[in-house]
Amino acid sequence: MAKLKLSKSALAQERNQLKLYERTLPSLDLKRRQLSVELNRARQALDQARQAVEELESNIGEQLPMLANTGIELQGLVNMTDFELVQENVVGVRLPLLQRIHCTVADYSLLAKPAWVDVLVERLKDAAELRTQVLVAAERVRILEYQEKRVTQRVNLFDKILIPTAKRNIQRIQIFLGDAERAAVVRSKIAKAKQARLRNAMLQPDTESTAT
Repeated sequence: MAKLKLSKSALAQERNQLKLYERTLPSLDLKRRQLSVELNRARQALDQARQAVEELESNIGEQLPMLANTGIELQGLVNMTDFELVQENVVGVRLPLLQRIHCTVADYSLLAKPAWVDVLVERLKDAAELRTQVLVAAERVRILEYQEKRVTQRVNLFDKILIPTAKRNIQRIQIFLGDAERAAVVRSKIAKAKQARLRNAMLQPDTESTAT
């Protein structure tokens, strides 16, 4: 750590730094609070996406109980091959947003498969999209958690370190300069007193010479 300079220029510099820190802190704290709100929303969205997956899977089992028939080959019926994301700017943070997914459906004979397989294909597509939504929602939470932590660290740096340190430095410099100013005044008075005594001594007549 650099040694604190006890001078008027250093005092001016510390005061300017303090003003900058005090101007910056409110905006940082506002962003921290905004990120906290968005993080809570993202966590809720993640919970909702997970719940939607569970509900869909449960509904598939209720709507299509015939899936329990192991004699029907359904393996590899629907596969998600790709998905598209866009960037969303939320309080200055870029977050992924799912645009669409791409699925391939295996060729199957409409005569060889029962009619409910068409319904199953659509449900499997929905499930693939919802599972992808869960992954994207989890990534949004991860990014917002990181950004909130980062901004919180900066808030704490300004609030608990930079601003108090600048105030202490200003106080130290002011005390030093005040002491130095008082010491200079005392020295000046002493010097003036010495000069006055010297002048008085020079102006007083020589008593021995007067007596003779």
